[in-house]
Amino acid sequence: MDFQLDDDQVALKAGVRELLAARFGRDSLRAAVREEPVLDRALWRELGEKGFFALRLPEADGGAGLGLPEAVLVFEEAGRVLLPGPLVATHLAAGTVEGAATGETVVTAVDGELVEWLVQADTVRGDAAGAEPLKPVDPLTPLHRVPVPQEPDPADALLTSLLTAAEQLGGAARVCELAVQHARTREQFGQPIGAFQAVKHLCAGMLVRVEVARAAVYAAAVTGGPQDVAAARLLADDAAVRGARDCLQVHGGMGFTWESDVHLHLKRAWTRARRTGGATRSEELLADDLVA
Repeated sequence: MDFQLDDDQVALKAGVRELLAARFGRDSLRAAVREEPVLDRALWRELGEKGFFALRLPEADGGAGLGLPEAVLVFEEAGRVLLPGPLVATHLAAGTVEGAATGETVVTAVDGELVEWLVQADTVRGDAAGAEPLKPVDPLTPLHRVPVPQEPDPADALLTSLLTAAEQLGGAARVCELAVQHARTREQFGQPIGAFQAVKHLCAGMLVRVEVARAAVYAAAVTGGPQDVAAARLLADDAAVRGARDCLQVHGGMGFTWESDVHLHLKRAWTRARRTGGATRSEELLADDLVA
C-alpha cells in the first residue's frame, strides 16, 4: 500500500495553504484574538466557494467528488493556521443541510456535553436547549455546555475524530516549525540555542511525534477503520499537545507571553483533544479490539 501523496494531492495541499496564508495569515489570527470571537462569514463563504465543505460530495451534487485522504490534507492545513469555526461539523453537514456546502450556512453540533460556536451557528445538530456558556481555554473557540450529554452518530463520530486528528497534525507540525525557527535565531552564550543538546532533543522529539502521527492519520484516511482512526487520533493529540508544550520550553519565558503564538496552539490542542470523547474513547475502542 502506497501512502505517498500523488501530484493532485500535493497541489491541493499547496493550494489550501496558499489560500489560508492570504486570507487568514498571522495578522488575521492576532486581530481575531484581540476581539470577541466572531466568525468571519466572508471567509466562510470563500471556503465554501473553494470547495472546502463540499470536498467529498459527488460532482453530480456540486462537490469535488474527492475522498477522506483529500479531506485530511485540507483539515491538516486548517489546523496549521488555527483556522477558527465549526469546520468539521459544517463539512459533515454539507450533504444534508442546505447551504452548508457553499458556506452560506454555518453548522455546529453537540458533542457529548459540549458544543462549539453555538451562538454564531445557523444550524445546530443535536439538542442544545438550556446550554450554558463557558469561559473557553482557547480564545477562538467559544464553548457551551448542554445539560444532558449526547452521544453523536457513530459514523459522524468516526469522521469527526479523523478530521480532528488531521487538525491536530497540522498544529503539531506548525509548532515544530516554530521551535526550530526560534532555536536557529535565538542566541545564548554567543551561539544559537539550537546548538545545545537539550534543545536539539526537544526539537527532534517533536519531529518524530509529528511524522509518526502523520503516517497514522494518512493511513487511517485510506483504510477508514475505527481502530486505525482511534490510533491516529491518540498519536495526533499527543503530538499536538506535547509538541506545543515542548515548543514553549524552546521559547523559554517569551513563549508564555500574549504576543507569542505558541500558547494559542497549546490552547487549541487542548480544546480539540476534548472532541468525541477524546483519548478515553479512543483508548477504550482500541482496548475492546485487543480483548476481542
